[in-house]
Amino acid sequence: MRVVVDLSRCEGYAQCAFLAPEAFRMHGEEALMYDPGPDDALRERVLRAAAACPVQAILVDRLEGRRTPVEAARS
Repeated sequence: MRVVVDLSRCEGYAQCAFLAPEAFRMHGEEALMYDPGPDDALRERVLRAAAACPVQAILVDRLEGRRTPVEAARS
């Protein structure tokens, strides 16, 4: 899973940090820090956090069905 946050759009509501603190956290009162590649075990929490963003600044790419370079080399 890959996460991208449009930091120019983020207004620091911190809903994501409340819903998925393992992937999102506030640095100070306005700066959001996030993990661009959170563990797949956090998928539901990250998706809920993205859906809860009032300005829709969070994009989650599931990366399902893509093969790793090692798998592609074996084909």
